Amino acid sequence: MSIRRQEALDYHSQGRPGKIQVSPTKPFKNQHDLSLAYTPGVAEPCREIAQRPEEAYTYIAKGNLVAVVTNGTAVLGLGNIGPLAGKPVMEGKGILFKAFADIDVFDLEVGSEDPEDVIRFCQLLEPTVGGINLEDIRSPDCFYIEEKLRETLSIPVFHDDQHGTAIISGAALLNALELVAKDLGTVQVVFAGAGAAAIATAEHYVRLGVKRDHILMCDHEGVISSERTDLDRYKSRFARKTKARTLAQALQDADVFVGLSVGGIVSGDMLRGMAPRPIVFALANPTPEIMPEEARQARSDAIIATGRSDFPNQVNNVLGFPFIFRGALDVRAKKINGEMEMAATRALAALAKEEVPDSVMRAYGLERLRFGPDYVIPKPFDPRVLLWVAPAVAWAAVGSGVAGRVIDVDEYRAQLDARLGRAREIMRGLSSRAQQQEAQRIVFPEGEDPRILKAARILADEGIAAPILLGDPDVMRRQADDAGVTLEDIALANPRTSAHLDGFAQELWATAEFVGRLGIEPRVALLSFSNFGSVRHPAAEKVQQAVSLLHEREPALQADGEMQADTAVVERILKKTYPFSRLRGAANVLIFPNLDAANIAYKLLDRVGGAQAIGPILVGMAQPVHVLQRGSEVNDIVNMAVIAAVDALEHGRRPPA
Repeated sequence: MSIRRQEALDYHSQGRPGKIQVSPTKPFKNQHDLSLAYTPGVAEPCREIAQRPEEAYTYIAKGNLVAVVTNGTAVLGLGNIGPLAGKPVMEGKGILFKAFADIDVFDLEVGSEDPEDVIRFCQLLEPTVGGINLEDIRSPDCFYIEEKLRETLSIPVFHDDQHGTAIISGAALLNALELVAKDLGTVQVVFAGAGAAAIATAEHYVRLGVKRDHILMCDHEGVISSERTDLDRYKSRFARKTKARTLAQALQDADVFVGLSVGGIVSGDMLRGMAPRPIVFALANPTPEIMPEEARQARSDAIIATGRSDFPNQVNNVLGFPFIFRGALDVRAKKINGEMEMAATRALAALAKEEVPDSVMRAYGLERLRFGPDYVIPKPFDPRVLLWVAPAVAWAAVGSGVAGRVIDVDEYRAQLDARLGRAREIMRGLSSRAQQQEAQRIVFPEGEDPRILKAARILADEGIAAPILLGDPDVMRRQADDAGVTLEDIALANPRTSAHLDGFAQELWATAEFVGRLGIEPRVALLSFSNFGSVRHPAAEKVQQAVSLLHEREPALQADGEMQADTAVVERILKKTYPFSRLRGAANVLIFPNLDAANIAYKLLDRVGGAQAIGPILVGMAQPVHVLQRGSEVNDIVNMAVIAAVDALEHGRRPPA
């Protein structure tokens, strides 16, 4: 992707300067809020924490706060540009933590190149933050700083430039080796680069099962051989007795190349000397050591990965650090250890073998994406990474004895799922209900659509429903093959040859208590532009009359109005200003006065507010019938099928009318 210089400058300067800000998480609109947030109310949590330090995770932000710390000595390929110039990168890191794992960040730039200053600075931060992410610190200082902090602190410390690349490329290596049918214990690996990322990645590969004496590492002086006398203690771990002196010589008969150096240093001729079915990880950014097109032309049998998003198999650190810290923070881990890093690697490798959601393919403009040479690692914007990596890391922390508390993995995964949005939480609850009952048969009239085929596979695999696909069976089978979907256990029916064609049309004809079936206690607000008669107007009076009728017919239902939208959804307004209301909390069902108001609000919430829309949902039908919009993605189809399945279960429990 090409980014213009001015476009980047405009992005960072528009509106409020910078990319992150601090926002309050508690109400702060009046004197009472002030008294609670600061003096005198703040004294109470202070006393609690003083008596029981573990209560810090209850009352303050420590348990969800990470410090991103740098001294700017090795920034992003820009080199030693200093802490001030490196700050935009650290703010960007803060955005990634928040967007991918809902973790808050203080980015802290240290004005010293002395490692001891950085160490002391981080040690003084321990009461403030739940973890420290070291960033863009030059080698070998970064090794020493991390080692000392891991020895002296009781919170997780993680140098992403080292371990991030190691963890993510390790997952890609596991899957690539599986595809080329080679064994970790026998492959020969060559590294171009001997900095923080290369050394940490090589060490991680050794823990995975690569033999140390099967690794050749090259720096700017050439191959790191045992004859060299200029090696520090970190490079010395990979000094080998070898006749190879150049990168080209090192690559002869090698199975794996890992580039963590600079662009353009590898040629097609160098790759031709590698072993059959080579693995080429050219990870220098923004220009790889060899461009994928050139590598493919030289070795058509190679599996190729880069650090760029515009080529397959992007090894991107964002697949690691947000989720590793999420898991570590949530079990109050004292450190991030090798077991946790290994758990992250294996979770990513396993996720790449799962079927890819339609939303992920759409985000990357792809029609198909499945495990294979061009997909050995999940995509960074795959929302499932949070649900796979964080629990794996958390449980590894528990298992290795560094966690401050134990978790139930299934319950924890549900909590993570809820972080992705209330709509996902509701849908997960409905899915669980559907899975606990006999699978309901759900008919999809457009069974030849690849999205329907994928959704049907998900529904059948998860035991949510028994899909019945209508269409030409031959066409459906061909489409399924093209989409990489198996139709095992999925019923196919051709409506054109069915004796029940007329019956289908008649059986599609009328539902109530729908919100109750979502697992939510309904609190219904009838909306208007006035509050409980504050304005005399025919439109408001119409809503008042509707409320009166509702109270007569359903006296036990929590329903009230007319009221304005903020009155309905802000519990504090409702209780303080209108304590007589029948609602015992903020409304969760909003009844609009007309279709115009409803449609406008729905579209704004969807497009501007970032809400996940589930629907449209038909109510008032004799049998569960729901409509899919033409632009529905696979996830939308699955959501609507879950609702239909639960709807069918509820219909089955009712006596006939």
